[in-house]
Amino acid sequence: MDRRILDELARDGRISIRTLAERVHVSRTNAYARVERLLRDGVITGFRARVAPEPAGLGTSAYIALTIQQNTWREVSAELARVRYVEHVALLSGEHDVLALVRAPDNATLRDVVLDRVQGIAGVLSTRSWLVFDEFEGTRSPWA
Repeated sequence: MDRRILDELARDGRISIRTLAERVHVSRTNAYARVERLLRDGVITGFRARVAPEPAGLGTSAYIALTIQQNTWREVSAELARVRYVEHVALLSGEHDVLALVRAPDNATLRDVVLDRVQGIAGVLSTRSWLVFDEFEGTRSPWA
């Protein structure tokens, strides 16, 4: 039941509890209690609008892989969290240590973010960039 609730909320975070209950075939009280428990347990961390980057003025996106000095991931992560246009950061195992998704208004801004801000962070040894040509969401929710 929780997975069905998560699937519905992932599709539409603005759905009313009444509509949610109808879609997953439980009472409103049950649906409300389950959503409250999922929030309390940290399974649901919040609700937000999904923004289409290009119409919102962020027409250039790139994934930036970082190789960092050993034992600097805390400091590098904290600095990356403060860099404007960095949307998402993941710590990795493998060839690269960090992967960041950068969304910028244009190539010049992207260049400045990568060459000035990211490469200027203490502990960053090198970066590798991949421009994003197109994006789409998967057709299947992992909660379904």
